[in-house]
Amino acid sequence: MKVFNITVSRSQKRTGVAKVLQQKKEYLVPSVYHFYQDPPLIVRGEGCYLIDADGQQYLDCYSGVGAMSLGHSHPDILAAVHKQVDMLQHTTTIYLTETMFELAELLAELAPVNLCKTFFCASGTEANESAMLMAAVATGRENFLSLNGGLHGRTKSAMSVTQIPMWRTDPYLLESCHIAPGYRDENSLETILQILQTEEYAAVIIEPIQGNGGIIPPPEGFMQALKTECQQTGTLLIADEIQTGINRTGTFYAIEQEGVVPDFLTTAKALGNGFPIAACITNNEIAKVNKRPAASTYGANPIACQAALAALECHQTLQLEKQSEQLGGYLTKKLQQIAEKYSCIHEIRGRGLMIGVELQSGRELAAAELTDSILEEMKNNGFLLGKTGLERNVLTFMPPLIITESQLDEVCQALEERLATMSV
Repeated sequence: MKVFNITVSRSQKRTGVAKVLQQKKEYLVPSVYHFYQDPPLIVRGEGCYLIDADGQQYLDCYSGVGAMSLGHSHPDILAAVHKQVDMLQHTTTIYLTETMFELAELLAELAPVNLCKTFFCASGTEANESAMLMAAVATGRENFLSLNGGLHGRTKSAMSVTQIPMWRTDPYLLESCHIAPGYRDENSLETILQILQTEEYAAVIIEPIQGNGGIIPPPEGFMQALKTECQQTGTLLIADEIQTGINRTGTFYAIEQEGVVPDFLTTAKALGNGFPIAACITNNEIAKVNKRPAASTYGANPIACQAALAALECHQTLQLEKQSEQLGGYLTKKLQQIAEKYSCIHEIRGRGLMIGVELQSGRELAAAELTDSILEEMKNNGFLLGKTGLERNVLTFMPPLIITESQLDEVCQALEERLATMSV
């Protein structure tokens, strides 16, 4: 494990954490929550590691909810950003900048066939809102359909199509947004097809793999049947690739594995490797009817565009789609070996380096409590994992795609050691 030289006394660390927790209490809205009973104060990141104010290093196996696919402080991205900062920091989409069009051209080359028109914004939520707006304009319809377990954002429309109870915090969500059973319901596809046949919808919005819902892939053939029904009913298909995109699942976009081309594809997170940039990509037919003025103050910011261009070049040079698939298989096998020893592990699922380990109640702890306990213990031993699922009982692995087998060995060994000391 790499060692970083940051020397801070334990008392200084405790003071620093206490200070920011007090600031959080005084100045942030209470809904902004954090992981861990004893949270670290992160001050630095390098490669696959984060470092706290005490100099403790952590192998980052969640990578900013999948955003840091190339790890922290990647030198090629930093070099591109530094160069751009010295030249031009910001305009808006109402001015012409080369970086915006270079990135749009590259995204068209990398997207599924015919998806060639991009609207830039600053977050995944905005990208999904943009897709929903353009879908309504293109179809002349107001209704949207989404799946139980899906997460699409925190603004009005995006939250209305989010179907995870803890994230549906608005008590007055849009009545034009409807819910269908998620991938794990055996009647999901049949129900969706019936819904689309009985009422007109502008679009169905789905995640090719549900992320925050617990790393849930669709059943085989699901997407192809859904796409066929969408075409027959004039319903558009929005693929939310905010988490799954940019080689996270073993292909550049997860939807490629399903053999269908959506009408919209939204991407963010790993697109800028931590810099705030997002894109809604569609085809010519839909784009040509969306002619009314649209702009984004921070969309296609020159610095964020340079970060994205550098990140995408790294993905191509390093062939990270192959690495994601290979290392994902390696990690899955290691986790399955652990699962054979511990009955608290109910299921391991996912694709590429997007893997969920669903836990079930142990002898002493309920599943969600067990998950939190493991997360805390893993953090104390230098490993940061995520948690997802409707019951928040899915340990989630989404490490940087540049992680190594030896680093995966370390986290798996630590997980097995933690499980061995617990009553599970």
